[in-house]
Amino acid sequence: MDFTHIIRQIAITAVPILIAIILHEVAHGFIANKLGDPTAKMLGRLTLNPIAHIDMFGTILMPLLLFIFTNGQFLFGYAKPVPINPYNFKNPKRDMAISAAGGPAINILLAILSVLLIKYAVVPASAFVSDDVIAKVIKPLVMMLTASVTINVILASFNLIPIPPLDGGRVLMGLLPHRQANALGRLEPFGMIIVLILVMTGIAGYIIMPLIRLFLGLIDMV
Repeated sequence: MDFTHIIRQIAITAVPILIAIILHEVAHGFIANKLGDPTAKMLGRLTLNPIAHIDMFGTILMPLLLFIFTNGQFLFGYAKPVPINPYNFKNPKRDMAISAAGGPAINILLAILSVLLIKYAVVPASAFVSDDVIAKVIKPLVMMLTASVTINVILASFNLIPIPPLDGGRVLMGLLPHRQANALGRLEPFGMIIVLILVMTGIAGYIIMPLIRLFLGLIDMV
């Protein structure tokens, strides 16, 4: 195991993954607040301060362990979920779906922003600086922004798996008729177990990979 490589990769990916998961949760709370539910705002969760969002296992330990044991090939994490009270919404079914969609949407926007920064800011700037600056500043920035694209696209795609409590499940519940939405909602207590089984058996890949290819294709058009 190359610990030097692992430390270098952690340094490159730590900031992008922290930004990705924090803004993912803030987006949920921000949209919920705009739709009439101030719960996240009252609890101080509409902040970019990482301390308010860090989950010791999901934000620190799990990404670190995944990174070490997969030699940097797979990285995933999550922040503390933002609390939402659907009873504050005028239309709980619709507004829950909209607030749920906000998380993946902000991740795709972050991925697009990262591509734009690489193409139209960081790389063009390399023509006006010394080789030393390119080696010490430009290349690390390109690596971080490239990691940001990958992390945000994976995070958005994983969360769009249509099983509650993942965002995709909540969006699907908002689109389905009430009877079918209620039936899907009854899976929520077992949702993460189902998702874990899908991941372990590789079935989740059949859902995630087409989404990843779709998002990367859309981003490549920017």
